[in-house]
Amino acid sequence: MKMGLVDNKVAIVTGAGANIGEACAKMLAAQGAKTIVADINLDGAERVANEIVGSGGTALAHAVDLGDETSIAALVSAVMEKFGRIDILHNNAANTGAAQMTRDAALTDMEAEVWDAAFDVNTRGTMLMTKHVAPHMIAGGGGSIINTSSGVSLLGDILNPAYSASKAAVNALTRNTAAQFGRANIRCNAILPGLVLSPVARAQMSEAQLDMIQRHVLLPRESVADDIAGAVLWLASDLSGFVTGQIISADGGICHHQPHYADMMDMMAAAPG
Repeated sequence: MKMGLVDNKVAIVTGAGANIGEACAKMLAAQGAKTIVADINLDGAERVANEIVGSGGTALAHAVDLGDETSIAALVSAVMEKFGRIDILHNNAANTGAAQMTRDAALTDMEAEVWDAAFDVNTRGTMLMTKHVAPHMIAGGGGSIINTSSGVSLLGDILNPAYSASKAAVNALTRNTAAQFGRANIRCNAILPGLVLSPVARAQMSEAQLDMIQRHVLLPRESVADDIAGAVLWLASDLSGFVTGQIISADGGICHHQPHYADMMDMMAAAPG
């Protein structure tokens, strides 16, 4: 029987009812993890969990509101009651709903409630999940915590300052978590995706916007959710057993080149000879 990279480990994935979280939950389960599909949207979580079970994996759907510490504590308690341990925590969920992101605009127009809503889930929720899971990881001999940050946490932009700042805080939290719990054999790293085009995201963007973004990706294709899931699987597995405190981009290089690179490539391609 073929062994998976995370056989018999217990993994919690937040925001796993769709998109990147769904792909991560499915990949961890396919590699042998008993996967808790956690999402504020229980219908989405149950769909993903049912698909994992239908494919021969082990999964449990559970509702969680990352803005509510009581909800987080209930999730962790349910996982411990069911499985008795937690080996992997993927803090993936974020407040990226259209109502939030469209109001996250110019700082001069920023409403405090929009700023707070970004930090409430993206940063505070990540901290609280770690707070409640880490003691169980310590008792179990260690584990791996993987936080989903964002490429925009490294750069300035004209839009979404609350989201960007909340994700930059996740980077700092990642390093602090790695430092605090390293001697307990808990590793903590962050993944920075670029633009992963879900059907919803694609529908909200014009062809000109999509073309502009893709011209600045160094690889010859768009990012898909499995690109992030593969990185998460590596960080969850023993293959990355000496990797901790790292902020790892999985964005096709979009944040790591001169802004005019794509324009130069277009000019070279159009040059005669």
